[in-house]
Amino acid sequence: MSNKKNNPIFVTQPALPPLDEFTKSLEKIWDSKILTNNGPFHKKFETTLSDYLGVKYISLFNNGTLALITALQTLNITGEVITTPFSFVATTHSLWWNNIKPVFVDIEPNYFNLDPKKVEAAITPQTTAIMPVHVYGNPCKTVELQKIADTYGLKIIYDAAHAFGVEKNNESILNFGDLSILSFHATKVFNTVEGGAIISPDKKTKERIDHLKNFGFTDETTVIAPGINAKMNELQAAYGLIQLKYVNKYIAKRKQVANQYREGLKKVSGIGFLSDAEGVKHNYSYFPILIDAKKYGKTRDKIYEELKKQNIYCRRYFYPLITQFPTYKGLDSARIENLPVAKRVAEQVLCLPIYPDLEVKFIKKIIKMIEGKK
Repeated sequence: MSNKKNNPIFVTQPALPPLDEFTKSLEKIWDSKILTNNGPFHKKFETTLSDYLGVKYISLFNNGTLALITALQTLNITGEVITTPFSFVATTHSLWWNNIKPVFVDIEPNYFNLDPKKVEAAITPQTTAIMPVHVYGNPCKTVELQKIADTYGLKIIYDAAHAFGVEKNNESILNFGDLSILSFHATKVFNTVEGGAIISPDKKTKERIDHLKNFGFTDETTVIAPGINAKMNELQAAYGLIQLKYVNKYIAKRKQVANQYREGLKKVSGIGFLSDAEGVKHNYSYFPILIDAKKYGKTRDKIYEELKKQNIYCRRYFYPLITQFPTYKGLDSARIENLPVAKRVAEQVLCLPIYPDLEVKFIKKIIKMIEGKK
């Protein structure tokens, strides 16, 4: 797919499966007239996806936010949950919708994930869980976080919205913690247009999740809990099955884009970027750079606006911090002086366009603009 000269270049662009393959699946759905409620495509997608990801139990959802909300219900989380200010707002909105108080702690400077050293000091008698985020798909310090959780009897729910297919030492990072949540939104490495999933460790937990996402029904006449309607439909599942055939190719192309950025920007003063973590199989979901205004000569927002004037739409993921939104600003843990690393990163970060069909000429154009060349 080529970009015409004046077409905007966004931070991401959804990878779409071949239309003729999706049409064939639609014909089967039209013949069966089964559109939802755990149909044949849903069942096949669930098992195929579980095998691909290397997880035992997966429950499909119509989006990642409802998966987060349901995960908290599954584990009966109440009181306070320690989480990060450096994420998309859905992370903490899921807590708010469950009448849970988010407690924010700072992030670590290397990969911008929740800092385990700050977590322990934030635990109170009301703390029941930790909700870390694998930011940009880079794995959190799972061992350290699990030790803290075990010591204090806390649950861990990982927001793994960015972490599709990511492995650490040949193990899916989705298997860490008590539950992990994926997003299959159109902006993600792997998408089902909208969609999501919860990865759980055992059959009993999966059954509870599946009941909760379907109004609490266990059979035709029995409702065991005040569940929600968060089921993935057959069209999403059919689309997802086709996407799985191509996702490795998508990720390989994203890696090529990331490597081109790294090579082109490595000598630009004041521009920093993340290197691949040792022992991690990455998915290259985002390509964030950090702009040190003093060394670079201009602010992050200045280059952001300059790129926008050229129809290149980068994103300041994540700016502002969640703690700066009115819903959360009044919380004691939201005070900016307690979040120095998150504050700095939010003021410096700029995510550059990265997607499989991004042409080399546009990558070169972005690099030249950041270099200050025409």
